[in-house]
Amino acid sequence: MTLKNKKKRKNIKSPKDKSNLKKLASITTNTLSNAYSRYKKNLEKKKIKEIKLKKLEEKNEILKEKKELKILNEKLQKENDKLDLKDQELKIKEESLKIKEESLKTKEESLKVENKRLIKKDEDLGLIDKEIRVKEKDLKLRREEQSRKDLDLKIREEEQKNKELKEKRKKEKFLKEMKEQEDQKKEVEYIKLNEWQKKFEQEQKLKEQEELRREQKFKEREFRKKEINNNQDLEASTSILENFKTDKSSQN
Repeated sequence: MTLKNKKKRKNIKSPKDKSNLKKLASITTNTLSNAYSRYKKNLEKKKIKEIKLKKLEEKNEILKEKKELKILNEKLQKENDKLDLKDQELKIKEESLKIKEESLKTKEESLKVENKRLIKKDEDLGLIDKEIRVKEKDLKLRREEQSRKDLDLKIREEEQKNKELKEKRKKEKFLKEMKEQEDQKKEVEYIKLNEWQKKFEQEQKLKEQEELRREQKFKEREFRKKEINNNQDLEASTSILENFKTDKSSQN
């Protein structure tokens, strides 16, 4: 046998090796597909989680601003209550001024100072009120922006669901095609193996029949040889007996 023929025999793989290689390839393909699908899902989930965290932070900020607004309103109410109280005091003082004319100038000066303070407080309250209106406007804008973000997040989640469903169907279709191809290959291999087994059994049967014919022929040849030898021995014995009789007759 030549070196070239030996190499060819070494390169020929058994059906079992081919089946193992196909199984390994199928497992590797499924593993890569699952890893890629998990990676994409984790990436999209991470994005959604970041959006939700940002949304939570913005809600907390809005709650904080609401609390501050409430405090400002309470402060404004207290100032209004103080103003009411001051108004009452002024009324009392005006009544007391009628009685106490001597202290009128001093009281007037005191009232001027008090009026200035009240004017300053009114201005402060005006600024506070303006600030409240600005904050309310900003809060309204933030609510609208948050509503848009909520809508955008909902759309993203729907898109992600549709995308995952599409990928799932695509993967199922791919795996189904792979399985069909594997089943077809297995069926072809099974048919080839059955044909080879039948052919081998037929060849073995023919060999056995040939062996039986050869054995039968050999037995027949041996039997003929044995008969020929027996006939020769019988003829020799007959010839010797006849010669002996002849010799005995001639002696007499």
